[in-house]
Amino acid sequence: MADELIKPEKFFLNRFGMTESALDLILGTALERKADYADLYFEYRNAEALALEDSMVNHTSKSVSQGVGVRVCAEDRTGYAYSDEVTVDTMRLAAETARAIAAETGRSIAPVHVGTIVKRHNLYELESTPLEVSVEERARLLSEIDTVARAYDPRVKKVMASFAAEQKVVMIVTSEGKIAADVQPLCRLSVTVIAEEGHNRQVGTYGGGGRVEWRYFLEGEKWREYAREAARQAIVNLDAADAPAGEMVVVLGPGWPGILLHEAIGHGLEGDFNRKGVSAFSGRLGQRVASELCTVIDDGTIVNRRGSLNIDDEGTPTGRTVLIEKGILRGYMQDRMNARLMKMEPTGNGRRESFAHAPMPRMTNTFMLAGESTPEEVIKSVRNGLYAVSFGGGQVDITNGKFVFSASEAYLIEDGRVTRPVKGATLIGNGPDVLTRVTMVANDLRLDPGIGTCGKDGQSVPVGVGLPTIRIDGITVGGTRA
Repeated sequence: MADELIKPEKFFLNRFGMTESALDLILGTALERKADYADLYFEYRNAEALALEDSMVNHTSKSVSQGVGVRVCAEDRTGYAYSDEVTVDTMRLAAETARAIAAETGRSIAPVHVGTIVKRHNLYELESTPLEVSVEERARLLSEIDTVARAYDPRVKKVMASFAAEQKVVMIVTSEGKIAADVQPLCRLSVTVIAEEGHNRQVGTYGGGGRVEWRYFLEGEKWREYAREAARQAIVNLDAADAPAGEMVVVLGPGWPGILLHEAIGHGLEGDFNRKGVSAFSGRLGQRVASELCTVIDDGTIVNRRGSLNIDDEGTPTGRTVLIEKGILRGYMQDRMNARLMKMEPTGNGRRESFAHAPMPRMTNTFMLAGESTPEEVIKSVRNGLYAVSFGGGQVDITNGKFVFSASEAYLIEDGRVTRPVKGATLIGNGPDVLTRVTMVANDLRLDPGIGTCGKDGQSVPVGVGLPTIRIDGITVGGTRA
């Protein structure tokens, strides 16, 4: 498949016997009634996964899927149909189904020329992919993770580890006569540890990955770090006291705590919610929405990151979008349709889970830029508060920004020092309001290790998050003691 890695558009044209005239025919069918735009999304996906539990690899899976989705956009309406049988006849039928949203009159389309290729980034051209590594070698690594995690502490009673990898080839053909294509590798190694002491049972989870090669996990023995970190979290929580409750100063650690930024603020900055006027940020471009210490970026162009893409799922090259600059709202994340309706430019944030789904504006890698304080200065500034190092689940209401997040690892801050670990802490607040309460931002910006998956309207896509250490004054903490 070496040639297809260089020119993935040739992969589809050869695999399905498509010609320029066939593509013209299908797009013409899609636009026989009044519409603004149509496109075809081809996808071929090869995925494998292994999982270990009870010290043995007890699950393996392999899947190969392919299909095509046909989309027709007319004003603010979208018609979408798909098929896992990629032939001219089935694609014409899908195009007829998708165009059913449109009105009477026709519209001409630009001729499709295979040579009209959209220039893409070069963010993850790999010499090999984890799919090329034998199952035996991957299984052996999971067994070594099990051994390392159990050796961390005798209170570790259960270890679960998994490795998932895929290679996806995509091609988008538009009614504007453009073709964009890409080969997208992705892998993730995850470790979950359960520790027990008497009736006390706690969980620790860690992992990482991205659009990387197998040796990424072996260099510096990252896999060993994952095993020990998951075990450490579980053991820390065994010794944790019940978290206090009430309003207090909260310090968020760097890296994965950026998930709070992603959920509480990021979704509210996606174009569809703002076009419809249902986001807490709707109509507020140019206004102050956060502390002047806050600059928030979405960047799909970071090399090898889990949330990065050479092109988005509409064929638009990804970019670096400034969402909030020194507290001022500067932009939204846009796909093609919402950008057109809002008279803005697409930002390369049109994403979909698979060919069976229509694209929508989604985040890529979303993070806050570093500030000028040191992490030590931030901690030292707090007399009494909570230091949240990692988060588990959470939820947010896009319309008003209200959120609830559970901290999976947290500590008390007493007299400017991190002291006792606590469990059961939840952060309760309002996303836009929380940004106005940021009073210190450290210089230690860190991106997450490559574990994020974002859900929206039933679709899941890989994403990245990031954060420096920040101080937030006056967050409500829901705990287990007053």
